[in-house]
Amino acid sequence: MKTLIAIGLIIATGIVGCSREAQIASRNLSHAADNFEIDRRIVFYNGITGDYVLTIEGKCSFEPVGERKVDVTCKTGESEFKKHSLGISDNVTYFSEQLNAKGVSVYQYKVDFRPTTIVPDIDVKVPH
Repeated sequence: MKTLIAIGLIIATGIVGCSREAQIASRNLSHAADNFEIDRRIVFYNGITGDYVLTIEGKCSFEPVGERKVDVTCKTGESEFKKHSLGISDNVTYFSEQLNAKGVSVYQYKVDFRPTTIVPDIDVKVPH
């Protein structure tokens, strides 16, 4: 009986450990995608007709806004971005597909420090 309990604890520990690593990898992949490092295909489709309404591909980040709206922001150049806002109805939904594999670590994290976000670019006009 003790052997069965010990085996059960080892299996449970392994499952929890894998689950935790999967959560970390998932979070790191989401972080990379939100920083335009991963190509995605985001598809909006009609669940009744099965037709695709819209497909967006590229280095895109998406964010559900409430229950009925999704914002998709895509990097189109070195300093160029496009943002799309889409309404979701009862029969239209979306899914996001990662197009390429991305190696992420489950042991490390990354901090993106963007000084321009913290200290905005300010134009100062001095009277003559």
